[in-house]
Amino acid sequence: MLSISDFSEMCQLSPQTLRFYHSEGLLVPADVDERSGYRGYTFDQVEQAMLIGVLRGTGMSVKLVRDALDEPDTALTLLERHVDEVRRQRLAQDEAISDARGFLASWPEVRLRRVPEMTVVSKVVAGPPAEQSAYDWGKVDAAAVAAVRDVVEAVERCGAAVSGTPWQAWAAETSEQRRQSLTLEGPHWLVKVPVTADGDALADLPGDMEVQTFEARDELSIFIPGRNSMAKYGTALSRLFTHPLEGAFVDVSRMRHVLHDDGVETAAAVSRIDETGMHG
Repeated sequence: MLSISDFSEMCQLSPQTLRFYHSEGLLVPADVDERSGYRGYTFDQVEQAMLIGVLRGTGMSVKLVRDALDEPDTALTLLERHVDEVRRQRLAQDEAISDARGFLASWPEVRLRRVPEMTVVSKVVAGPPAEQSAYDWGKVDAAAVAAVRDVVEAVERCGAAVSGTPWQAWAAETSEQRRQSLTLEGPHWLVKVPVTADGDALADLPGDMEVQTFEARDELSIFIPGRNSMAKYGTALSRLFTHPLEGAFVDVSRMRHVLHDDGVETAAAVSRIDETGMHG
């Protein structure tokens, strides 16, 4: 019989860790003195301790390790599931690190620019599942990317060319869109793809796509790196609305989110007070 100190040294597991594993039913001592609480281990338990150490070293939770020990036939499957989760976490961490570097290297700043008139093809973005309780920006972005891909493929089949960066805008161009945008099911967004086409080249577009003219305008924009989120969206709105303008205001009804591979650029039209009849 090995004392807890001898077993600890042999297995390279601290006494505190061994006591924790005991309390969790993961590695129960072969003998426990009822009066003194003295724990004793056998040499046969060294192999079990080694396996626990190997699995815990991967970052597997105590519960997963216990499941692997209780059902050895499922251990490899449990490990592979854990590996997949670790990879997802690492990817998320890598993206977060990239975002942090981008923010710290060059803090997002609002800029004023002139956007020229352009021809765009518009398509409704499918709304989220009706049972979804929280606004999932990841699903929104994925749906927008899929809609952009559909538009690009349709435009190229017509012999036209994409001539700029796509964006998404709130679906509020018609009374029906405005009504549906207030429901959980949506749709809430439209994607717009700038195009260059000759004559009637876009006449054969699918029925769910519309050719429109985007009017030239001044706008404020701010680029925030990484995936979109409610916090980033709120930050963009705050920065845009508090940016000083002379004789003008930010038109919240004409906002758009320009879709970049490495982030989202939130932009809003700037309206001159004398152009809207607003004085004083």
